[in-house]
Amino acid sequence: MRQEVFMAGMGGQGVLLAGQILAQAALEAGLELSWFPLYSPEVRGGWVTCTLVIADGEVGSPVVGRPQKMILMDGIAVDNYLDRIHSGGLAIINTSLASGEVNRDDIELVTIPATDIAAQLGSEQATNMVLLGAYVQASGVVELQAVEQALHRVLPERHHDYIPTNVAALQRGAQLAEEQLQ
Repeated sequence: MRQEVFMAGMGGQGVLLAGQILAQAALEAGLELSWFPLYSPEVRGGWVTCTLVIADGEVGSPVVGRPQKMILMDGIAVDNYLDRIHSGGLAIINTSLASGEVNRDDIELVTIPATDIAAQLGSEQATNMVLLGAYVQASGVVELQAVEQALHRVLPERHHDYIPTNVAALQRGAQLAEEQLQ
Protein backbone atom coordinates (compact mmCIF):
# COMPACT_ATOMS: atom_id res chain seq x y z
CA MET A 1 0.00 0.00 0.00
CA ARG A 2 1.22 3.46 -0.89
CA GLN A 3 -0.83 6.64 -0.89
CA GLU A 4 0.33 10.07 -1.92
CA VAL A 5 -1.90 12.86 -0.67
CA PHE A 6 -1.52 16.55 -1.44
CA MET A 7 -3.37 19.16 0.62
CA ALA A 8 -3.67 22.82 -0.35
CA GLY A 9 -5.34 25.97 0.92
CA MET A 10 -4.67 29.34 2.44
CA GLY A 11 -2.77 30.04 5.62
CA GLY A 12 -5.02 29.73 8.65
CA GLN A 13 -7.22 27.00 7.13
CA GLY A 14 -5.42 24.21 8.98
CA VAL A 15 -3.72 22.50 6.04
CA LEU A 16 -0.57 21.74 8.02
CA LEU A 17 -2.49 20.66 11.12
CA ALA A 18 -4.57 18.22 9.06
CA GLY A 19 -1.34 16.83 7.63
CA GLN A 20 0.24 16.47 11.06
CA ILE A 21 -2.82 14.67 12.44
CA LEU A 22 -2.93 12.29 9.47
CA ALA A 23 0.81 11.68 9.81
CA GLN A 24 0.45 10.88 13.52
CA ALA A 25 -2.41 8.48 12.83
CA ALA A 26 -0.37 6.72 10.13
CA LEU A 27 2.67 6.42 12.41
CA GLU A 28 0.55 4.95 15.19
CA ALA A 29 -0.89 2.47 12.68
CA GLY A 30 2.65 1.27 12.00
CA LEU A 31 2.97 2.83 8.55
CA GLU A 32 5.96 4.62 7.07
CA LEU A 33 5.57 8.18 5.90
CA SER A 34 6.99 11.47 4.85
CA TRP A 35 5.36 14.80 5.63
CA PHE A 36 6.44 17.74 3.51
CA PRO A 37 4.91 21.16 4.33
CA LEU A 38 5.41 24.17 2.11
CA TYR A 39 4.09 27.65 2.71
CA SER A 40 4.50 31.26 1.69
CA PRO A 41 6.00 33.76 4.17
CA GLU A 42 2.70 35.38 5.16
CA VAL A 43 1.43 34.50 8.63
CA ARG A 44 -2.18 34.25 7.44
CA GLY A 45 -3.66 34.35 3.97
CA GLY A 46 -0.66 33.04 2.04
CA TRP A 47 -0.70 29.70 0.24
CA VAL A 48 0.00 26.48 2.10
CA THR A 49 0.55 22.97 0.79
CA CYS A 50 1.35 19.72 2.47
CA THR A 51 2.34 16.45 0.83
CA LEU A 52 2.25 13.12 2.62
CA VAL A 53 3.45 9.80 1.32
CA ILE A 54 2.05 6.99 3.44
CA ALA A 55 3.13 3.41 2.81
CA ASP A 56 3.48 0.03 4.41
CA GLY A 57 7.07 -0.06 3.15
CA GLU A 58 9.96 2.33 2.84
CA VAL A 59 9.26 5.85 1.59
CA GLY A 60 12.12 7.09 -0.54
CA SER A 61 11.18 10.69 -1.24
CA PRO A 62 8.58 13.18 -0.05
CA VAL A 63 8.43 14.78 -3.51
CA VAL A 64 5.34 13.86 -5.52
CA GLY A 65 4.77 15.21 -9.03
CA ARG A 66 1.29 13.83 -9.68
CA PRO A 67 -0.37 12.85 -6.40
CA GLN A 68 -3.02 10.14 -6.25
CA LYS A 69 -5.17 11.98 -3.71
CA MET A 70 -5.90 15.64 -2.96
CA ILE A 71 -7.66 17.70 -0.33
CA LEU A 72 -8.38 21.16 -1.71
CA MET A 73 -9.69 23.68 0.79
CA ASP A 74 -10.67 26.58 -1.48
CA GLY A 75 -11.19 27.71 -5.06
CA ILE A 76 -7.64 28.97 -5.48
CA ALA A 77 -6.30 25.54 -4.52
CA VAL A 78 -8.68 23.90 -7.01
CA ASP A 79 -7.62 26.30 -9.77
CA ASN A 80 -3.91 25.93 -9.05
CA TYR A 81 -3.53 22.23 -8.29
CA LEU A 82 -6.40 20.01 -9.46
CA ASP A 83 -4.86 19.49 -12.89
CA ARG A 84 -1.84 17.84 -11.18
CA ILE A 85 -3.80 14.91 -9.74
CA HIS A 86 -3.04 11.52 -11.24
CA SER A 87 -5.69 10.06 -13.54
CA GLY A 88 -7.81 7.69 -11.48
CA GLY A 89 -7.11 9.74 -8.35
CA LEU A 90 -9.39 11.08 -5.65
CA ALA A 91 -10.05 14.75 -4.94
CA ILE A 92 -11.82 16.02 -1.82
CA ILE A 93 -13.04 19.58 -2.48
CA ASN A 94 -14.51 22.15 -0.08
CA THR A 95 -17.42 23.51 -2.09
CA SER A 96 -18.11 26.20 0.51
CA LEU A 97 -15.06 28.06 -0.81
CA ALA A 98 -14.70 26.58 -4.30
CA SER A 99 -17.36 27.20 -6.89
CA GLY A 100 -17.45 26.23 -10.50
CA GLU A 101 -17.34 23.00 -12.35
CA VAL A 102 -14.53 20.51 -12.22
CA ASN A 103 -13.77 19.31 -15.72
CA ARG A 104 -12.11 16.03 -14.82
CA ASP A 105 -14.02 12.87 -15.61
CA ASP A 106 -10.94 10.71 -15.02
CA ILE A 107 -10.89 11.18 -11.22
CA GLU A 108 -13.20 10.46 -8.33
CA LEU A 109 -14.62 13.58 -6.67
CA VAL A 110 -15.99 14.05 -3.19
CA THR A 111 -17.46 17.53 -2.90
CA ILE A 112 -18.42 18.75 0.55
CA PRO A 113 -19.51 22.18 1.81
CA ALA A 114 -16.99 21.71 4.63
CA THR A 115 -16.90 25.30 5.92
CA ASP A 116 -20.69 25.39 6.16
CA ILE A 117 -20.74 22.06 7.99
CA ALA A 118 -18.00 23.17 10.38
CA ALA A 119 -19.96 26.35 11.14
CA GLN A 120 -23.05 24.24 11.89
CA LEU A 121 -20.93 22.22 14.31
CA GLY A 122 -19.88 25.41 16.08
CA SER A 123 -16.49 26.29 14.60
CA GLU A 124 -15.46 27.15 11.05
CA GLN A 125 -11.93 26.26 12.17
CA ALA A 126 -13.00 22.60 11.98
CA THR A 127 -13.29 22.82 8.18
CA ASN A 128 -10.00 20.96 7.84
CA MET A 129 -11.33 18.13 10.01
CA VAL A 130 -14.48 17.75 7.89
CA LEU A 131 -12.28 17.38 4.81
CA LEU A 132 -9.82 15.08 6.59
CA GLY A 133 -12.66 12.83 7.74
CA ALA A 134 -13.92 12.63 4.16
CA TYR A 135 -10.44 11.76 2.90
CA VAL A 136 -9.89 9.05 5.51
CA GLN A 137 -13.26 7.48 4.72
CA ALA A 138 -12.80 7.65 0.94
CA SER A 139 -9.18 6.49 0.89
CA GLY A 140 -9.15 3.91 3.68
CA VAL A 141 -5.56 4.87 4.46
CA VAL A 142 -6.12 4.59 8.24
CA GLU A 143 -9.11 4.05 10.48
CA LEU A 144 -11.09 7.15 11.43
CA GLN A 145 -10.67 6.22 15.09
CA ALA A 146 -6.87 6.44 14.67
CA VAL A 147 -7.26 10.02 13.42
CA GLU A 148 -9.53 10.85 16.35
CA GLN A 149 -6.90 9.50 18.75
CA ALA A 150 -4.14 11.42 16.97
CA LEU A 151 -5.93 14.67 17.82
CA HIS A 152 -5.01 14.13 21.47
CA ARG A 153 -1.33 13.75 20.64
CA VAL A 154 -0.99 16.52 18.06
CA LEU A 155 -3.11 19.28 19.57
CA PRO A 156 -1.51 21.10 22.50
CA GLU A 157 -3.33 20.46 25.76
CA ARG A 158 -4.59 24.05 25.83
CA HIS A 159 -6.65 23.18 22.71
CA HIS A 160 -8.12 19.90 23.95
CA ASP A 161 -11.44 21.67 24.57
CA TYR A 162 -11.83 21.70 20.77
CA ILE A 163 -11.42 17.95 20.38
CA PRO A 164 -15.15 17.09 20.63
CA THR A 165 -15.95 19.55 17.82
CA ASN A 166 -13.06 18.20 15.75
CA VAL A 167 -14.20 14.61 16.27
CA ALA A 168 -17.75 15.56 15.24
CA ALA A 169 -16.31 17.26 12.14
CA LEU A 170 -14.22 14.19 11.24
CA GLN A 171 -17.25 11.93 11.63
CA ARG A 172 -19.52 14.21 9.58
CA GLY A 173 -16.96 14.42 6.77
CA ALA A 174 -16.57 10.64 6.76
CA GLN A 175 -20.35 10.19 6.66
CA LEU A 176 -20.74 12.57 3.70
CA ALA A 177 -17.92 10.88 1.78
CA GLU A 178 -19.47 7.47 2.38
CA GLU A 179 -22.84 8.73 1.11
CA GLN A 180 -21.28 10.16 -2.06
CA LEU A 181 -19.24 7.07 -2.85
CA GLN A 182 -22.07 4.55 -2.49
